[in-house]
Amino acid sequence: MGTRQYTGSPEDADLRRADSLARQIFSDVANKWALLIIEGLGDRTLRFSELRDAVEGISHKMLTQNLRMLERYGLVERTVHPTVPPRVEYTLTEPGRALRAMVDGMCGWTHQYLGHIDAARHRFDA
Repeated sequence: MGTRQYTGSPEDADLRRADSLARQIFSDVANKWALLIIEGLGDRTLRFSELRDAVEGISHKMLTQNLRMLERYGLVERTVHPTVPPRVEYTLTEPGRALRAMVDGMCGWTHQYLGHIDAARHRFDA
């Protein structure tokens, strides 16, 4: 598949513009469930129920909505196997794996600064 350079308008690629395509993508992909799904998939191929188990607390509805959105953006590939009952599997695409590297960085940042942030919250709330 490979990466293609965006050839649309520069305004569509500008995250600072409220009406840009980049802002819409960023807004959709940067939600907690999408990030947790991406992290949960990792380098694996998972069935829906396995993915739901990997993302604790996500409802069937939210998992379905986020998987559809991630598939629409080309970050997740959905494969339906013609069995009875149908077996559906999900895996990250190349852009999805690249985004996962960013998510891994955010997870590392969270672990590194968890104590600092927790202490700041306690000070602020006091």
